[in-house]
Amino acid sequence: MQKKRNGLYEGMYILSATLSDESRKKAFDKITDGITQKTGNILKTHELGRRKLAYEIDGKREGYYYVLFFEAPTSIIIDLWKEYHLHEDLIRFMTTRVEKVQETMEFKPLKTVG
Repeated sequence: MQKKRNGLYEGMYILSATLSDESRKKAFDKITDGITQKTGNILKTHELGRRKLAYEIDGKREGYYYVLFFEAPTSIIIDLWKEYHLHEDLIRFMTTRVEKVQETMEFKPLKTVG
């Protein structure tokens, strides 16, 4: 019998900024439910709000950003990615392994040139 290995992950998700608050909550719940239904455990959620994208994606210039820290069996990550590709309100996502949960998340304002 093979032992299941758990990993600590950071996931960044950008949802469409055109969604209503209720629709955005449902779209984000779909992401978190996908993790917990596959025996993952959400440790920390950072809601970063509406932000301008670095470049236009499918005609969209803004998105609503979330960062999640979660523990999950390494075997479910590919299944989560497959689900994310089918999620029509999810503009972009990224999942990386991390060593620890970041308790606070702050971004410095960009310096203006000129």
